[in-house]
Amino acid sequence: MSKVVNAAVEKLNEKIGSFESTAKFVIEDEGSIMIDESGARAADDEAEVTLHASRDTFEGILDGSVNPATAFMTGKLKIDGDMGTAMKLGQALS
Repeated sequence: MSKVVNAAVEKLNEKIGSFESTAKFVIEDEGSIMIDESGARAADDEAEVTLHASRDTFEGILDGSVNPATAFMTGKLKIDGDMGTAMKLGQALS
C-alpha cells in the first residue's frame, strides 16, 4: 500500500469512534481503506458503502478543511451504497 493509505489508516484509527458497519474509502491512484467495528486497515473488501475521492479531498476530510457534505454536493466525493451508513461514518469521524 502507498504511504498515503498507511498514514490515513493511522489517522482514521486515532479519529474513529464506534462504527458497527462496513465502509471503504477508495483514494484515487493510492488504494483502499476498510473501516469496520475493529477500526481502519488497508484493504479492498466488500462494504456497505464505498466512498471515492482524490487524495486532496480525502486528506481535507481527515484534517477538517473539507466538509464531507460539501465535497459530496460538489462531486468531489462519490458515494456508492447505503447513504445511511455513509452518514454514520461521518458521525463516527467527527
